[in-house]
Amino acid sequence: MNNAEAASIRHDWQREEALALFDMPFNDLLFRAQSVHRRYFDPNEVQLSTLLSIKTGACPEDCKYCPQSGHYNTGLEKEKLLEVDKVIEEARAARDSGASRFCMGAAWRSPRDRDMPQVLRMIREVKSLGLETCMTLGMLTENQAAQLSKAGLDYYNHNLDTSPEYYGEIITTRTFQDRLDTLANVRSAGMKVCAGGIIGMGEGEKDRAGLLVQLANLSPQPESVPINMLVKIQGTPLENEKDVDPFDFIRTIAVARIMMPASHVRLSAGREEMNDQMQALAFLAGANSIFYCEKLLTTPNPQANNDMTLFQRLGIRPEQRAVTEDSEDQEAALLRKVGEAQTDGQFYNAAG
Repeated sequence: MNNAEAASIRHDWQREEALALFDMPFNDLLFRAQSVHRRYFDPNEVQLSTLLSIKTGACPEDCKYCPQSGHYNTGLEKEKLLEVDKVIEEARAARDSGASRFCMGAAWRSPRDRDMPQVLRMIREVKSLGLETCMTLGMLTENQAAQLSKAGLDYYNHNLDTSPEYYGEIITTRTFQDRLDTLANVRSAGMKVCAGGIIGMGEGEKDRAGLLVQLANLSPQPESVPINMLVKIQGTPLENEKDVDPFDFIRTIAVARIMMPASHVRLSAGREEMNDQMQALAFLAGANSIFYCEKLLTTPNPQANNDMTLFQRLGIRPEQRAVTEDSEDQEAALLRKVGEAQTDGQFYNAAG
C-alpha cells in the first residue's frame, strides 16, 4: 500500500454516509466497490483460512445466535480443550489443502490461566508449519494479549457482531465496550485484528451501517473483517429469524469494502446457504477471503473441493502466502486440489 492509498483510509465515517452508500443503485454500488477493491488488491485472488474449534460448547455467554451457548439446548455436546497433537494434525491437513491461515476458536468467556500454556503451545506449533495463526478465545486482559503476542499469534478475532444500539437485543452477558476493550488490548500487544459482524439477526439497515462505522473508525482498521450471514440453529432464540435478502447481504459486503479498502473482507458463516452466483457477486463486491473447510466451529461450510471448483470457474486463485521451507510441497498439494476440482467437482453429490 503506497502513501496515497494509506492517506485515503478514513476513520471519521458517519452513519449517514454509510446509509447513503447502502441506498445507492445496486450496480453503481458494486462498480464503486470493485473500483476500490482493485486499487488495493488483486481482484482475482482470495485468501484462504481454515477454522478449528479447539474447545466446544458450554459457553457462559448468552449470544442469541450461538449454538455453543450454555443458555440454550441445541444438542451440542460439551468438549474439553483439544490436545495439542490433534490441533497440529488438523493444521497440517489445512496447510496441505491450500489454507494459508489457521484459526482456532474456543467457547470461552475468556481464557483461564490454567489453559494458557496449552494455548500458547498450539500457537508456536502451528506457526512452525509455516501458517499464519489466528485465535478467538473471548475477552482478553492486557496480560493475556501480551502472552499470545509473545507466542507469535498473528491475528486475534473478536467480532462486534452488530451496532452498539442493537447489541443489547442479542447479548446481555458482556457489553459492547467490553468488546472494544479486548480489541484495544490486542492492538496494544502488537497483534493484527480480525473483527466483523453478523447479518440477519433482525437488525435494520441502520444497524448494519452502524456496525460498519464502528469497524471502519477503529484506528488502524481491522486487517480482516468477517461478514457472517446468520446460520439459524434450532434451540437458539434466532432459529426462526427471517432470511436475509441476498442483495442486502451483498450490499453489506460492498459497503464494507468501500469503507475499509485495505482490509480483507471475509465471507464467513452462512456460506453454506449461498449458491455459486451469490458468492460470485460477493467477490465482485469486494470479498477476498473465505473460510476453507467443511465446518466453521459447529456450523456447516461448503466443502473445499466445491470451493476449488468455483474458483476455477471464476478464474480466481488463492492468495499467495509467504514463502516457507515447505512452500513447494504446499503448492503441489494445492495444484492437486485444483485438478481434482476440475473433474470430481463437476458432479453433484446427491448424498451430501
